[in-house]
Amino acid sequence: MTLTREPEPAIGGIDPCGVLWLGTAPYQETWDLQRRLGELRSHGRLSDTLLLLEHPPTYTLGRTGDPANILLTEEQLAARGASLFRTDRGGDVTFHGPGQLVGYPILLIEDRRDLLRYIRQLEEVLIRSLRELGVESGRVDGLSGVWVDAEKIAAIGVKMGRVTSHGFALNVSTDLRYFEHIIPCGIRDRGVTSIQRLLAPAGAVPPSVAEVARVVARHFGEVFQRRMVEQSASGAFAVEDLASSASNVVSVG
Repeated sequence: MTLTREPEPAIGGIDPCGVLWLGTAPYQETWDLQRRLGELRSHGRLSDTLLLLEHPPTYTLGRTGDPANILLTEEQLAARGASLFRTDRGGDVTFHGPGQLVGYPILLIEDRRDLLRYIRQLEEVLIRSLRELGVESGRVDGLSGVWVDAEKIAAIGVKMGRVTSHGFALNVSTDLRYFEHIIPCGIRDRGVTSIQRLLAPAGAVPPSVAEVARVVARHFGEVFQRRMVEQSASGAFAVEDLASSASNVVSVG
């Protein structure tokens, strides 16, 4: 399969954005993939792309994060089956794991000073998606992410250059006990929650992460005014395969 040399064309004035559902993918490999796709996007060899996935249990610390907000040693985290990565995104420490939808937009942004606007757009995508899924959420003044009362349901941490990387993490059916080993996002007086926890009192069955991914992809297209197209990432997860399959797209139904 040859590497695409030209991005997908705009149709009706709406730029395309590829969507890749990766299932469960290791953190380091997806970080490498973001860098590879970001380079392709920067050189005009790829359309905007949204990676959607789950990670194995993983803690990440942002470039300005305080290591004191990680309450266990790296060895203790490893004993609990979790990895720790120090990343180049903004924000402090957070957790990624099964039952959580992680999204990494690879978008060409001409004005990198639009960081706050970009974060607000990501929040809007998630607020609209949660409303469709039966959860009312919103923002908290002075804090990023999406909140239900005093509990965070989605964290946002991005790297803003000419092309964006990193992104958001939405708790669907995440085991929230993992957050007990950190001070999430460095915020001591607020908690975390999930779609599953919020829907449980009504006896509702939470959607799968894959189902939530489709809802989020659709609202991403609305907020960012992109025509979302779906790419296949079947079989073993491999950076080279995904980067070289960027031209294989079909319309999202």
